[in-house]
Amino acid sequence: MRFLRLEDVAEELNVKLPQIRALIKSGELPAIQIGGRGVWRVEREKLEEYIQTRYAQAREEIERES
Repeated sequence: MRFLRLEDVAEELNVKLPQIRALIKSGELPAIQIGGRGVWRVEREKLEEYIQTRYAQAREEIERES
């Protein structure tokens, strides 16, 4: 199990950090707080699941528009 910092997740998705925080707050991207300072981390597998879900949603939208 590998956990990513929010900055790493933002870089991987090529978005800004506030967008990642919004995805976590909305529940779209699962994350956990670790340690006494409440540092947020995203499990690599959960990020991959999120990406696959977004691909599936994009395919569905393309099919609807066709």
